[in-house]
Amino acid sequence: MRLLILDQFSDPGGAQQALRELLPGIRERGWDATVGMPGDGPLLEQIGELGFETARIHCGPYHFGRKTLADGLRFLSGLPRLAHQVRLLVKQTQADLVYVNGPRILPAVRGLRAPVVFHSHSYIGAGLARRMAGGALRDTGASLIAACRFVAEPWYEFVPRERVKLIYNGVAGPALRLERSRGAFSVGCIGRIAPEKGQREFLRVAAIVYRALPECRFVVLGAPLFGDARAERYAAQVRAAAAGLPVEFTGWVADIHTALARLDLLLVPSTGLEATTRVILEAYAAGVPVIAFPSGGIPEVVAGLSGILATSVQEMAALAIELLTGPAERRSRMSEAAREQWRLRFTLERYRQDVLAAIECAVRGSAARELTNA
Repeated sequence: MRLLILDQFSDPGGAQQALRELLPGIRERGWDATVGMPGDGPLLEQIGELGFETARIHCGPYHFGRKTLADGLRFLSGLPRLAHQVRLLVKQTQADLVYVNGPRILPAVRGLRAPVVFHSHSYIGAGLARRMAGGALRDTGASLIAACRFVAEPWYEFVPRERVKLIYNGVAGPALRLERSRGAFSVGCIGRIAPEKGQREFLRVAAIVYRALPECRFVVLGAPLFGDARAERYAAQVRAAAAGLPVEFTGWVADIHTALARLDLLLVPSTGLEATTRVILEAYAAGVPVIAFPSGGIPEVVAGLSGILATSVQEMAALAIELLTGPAERRSRMSEAAREQWRLRFTLERYRQDVLAAIECAVRGSAARELTNA
């Protein structure tokens, strides 16, 4: 099978990490793939190093999150060029299927004869962007892979339920079970630095925990991505808010397992429109207990003994203090439950096989519809 894979970013966000980790599975199936994405982010080089053909496409840059009027006008004016590039790539690669890893690409695939699979990793709010993307899905008869039920819901208006596959992310586990160092407790927050990820809320929790446990230390792992000026301003505010607290800012960390090995507890204070966030699954794989806000799709993966949901900064802080000062056996039970959740539901191998099966199903379904309409 020959795939044309299209993404709207070449920086290493969660959806892009999921794509990079899917590619070895594509190679194992004996499929060929060409990956198109804009810009000069590190993902282009990483994909090339895996032995896949890459192509630069015209898409952006635009503001991350809520778009400005100028973004909208620039996107509309550039859409014909992007659509032409996509059609040319389909022809050049003789693609059997087009796999779209970001909603911004979807209006450019309208009218393609090749089957299309859209992998929806994030929730898309109501508005013009959703209508344009959804219209393209409907018009192309596309299939949909959704990262969780919360993410899938807006697309049912455009895609029949029988063509929607719910596939939770999968992540690799550490090569070795890394033991956390003894001593002061370490509490972390990991992810792209942006308001929706809740780093300022993390610091409000840290201030409460620090008053109760002055020996505790805190770590913020991550950086602003996608050239987002709003996130850069927010990052400066986060650093200012950390004044007087024992907080380390590590920047972007490539080795997530080594980073998690430092932590006794992961806090996930994401707000609003979060999906399920990979870092929770990575913490499970590493056996790190999780306390998270019940935002978006997070309750779909945080349940039972593997993690705890908190509805406010105050509750998150109280739960963290209770967990850190309570019996070590409770933390051990949470750690083992988290590892078991990962083994049962969130391994990388399970994720690859489910996504590749969904791609095969989309190709078969497209061929069957063509025969029916012939």
